[in-house]
Amino acid sequence: MSVYAGSARVPAGACDCHMHIFGPTERHAPITAADYVPADALYEDYIALRLSLGLSRTVVVQPSIYGLDHACTAEAVERLGESGRGVAVLAPDVHDSEIEYLHSIGFRGIRFNLVSSGGVAADAFETMAARVAEYCWHVQVMVTGDAIASLAPRLAGLPVDVVIDHMGRFDAIAEAEPAGFRSLLSLLEGGRCWVKLSGAYRIDFGGAPWPMAAPLAKTLIAAAPERLVWGTDWPHPDLGTSPMPNDAALLDALAAWTAKDALLQRILVDNPAALYDFAPEVGS
Repeated sequence: MSVYAGSARVPAGACDCHMHIFGPTERHAPITAADYVPADALYEDYIALRLSLGLSRTVVVQPSIYGLDHACTAEAVERLGESGRGVAVLAPDVHDSEIEYLHSIGFRGIRFNLVSSGGVAADAFETMAARVAEYCWHVQVMVTGDAIASLAPRLAGLPVDVVIDHMGRFDAIAEAEPAGFRSLLSLLEGGRCWVKLSGAYRIDFGGAPWPMAAPLAKTLIAAAPERLVWGTDWPHPDLGTSPMPNDAALLDALAAWTAKDALLQRILVDNPAALYDFAPEVGS
C-alpha cells in the first residue's frame, strides 16, 4: 500500500473528524427519502485509506441516507474501538436508553443536517441540546453559509458546544456572504463553537488545491486555531458532477493552510482529543 508522502508531517494520534460508512447495501439500505444513493463504502476500505494517510483516529458521522437508523454507523464505531467516535442523528422523542447505548460505544454528538433530507429539523435544537447536555455531547450542524446569520443567536444560546460542518459551506470565498461569515466568526469568539476544516471541494468546485477555499480556511485558522478540526468527508458523497477529491490532496491543503507543524498538531490531534473525548494516546 502506498503511504501518504505529501506536504504534511502527520503527527501521532491524528484524527479524521468527518467521514461516513455506506453499506453493504444488502444489510444497510438507504431510507426511502434519501436524496442520493451512494455506492458501498465499506469499513475495510476506509481503514486502508486511514492507514495510507497516517491517521490514527476517526469520527464516523451518521449520513442523511440512513435517517435515524444507526445500525451501519454504530457498527463502524464499535469496530474502531478506542480509536473511534460517532455523531448521531436523534429525534426529540428518542428514549434515554438509546442515548446511553450510543454514548457507551463512543458517540459524542448529534447532527442536524439542514441541507439534505432524512435529518431532524432545526426546531429541535434546544430540545435535543438539553437532552444530550448531561453526556457532554455537542450539536453538529450542516448548514449553508447564507443561513448561519439567522441561526447564530440560537446556536450561541445552546447549553452545549456547537460544531459547524465543512467551513459553513460558503460560496467560493468568505467575502461572498459577509453577514454569514461574520456570524460564524462571532460564534467562534464565543468560545463554544468549533468548525470543521473539511469539504473544501464543496466550496471551491475547481479541484485541488482548492485555492478559492483557502482564504476562508486561513481566516478561520487565524481567528480560532484552538477550535478547529479536520476531516476527509470520505467517501465524498453526493458530489454530482464535481470531480472526486483525492484524500491525500485534502491533507496537503490543510498543511498549506496551516504552514506550521504546531498548528497541524493542534488541529489534527489536540483539538479532536478535547472535542471527542479521546484518551491521551491511541495506537494506529
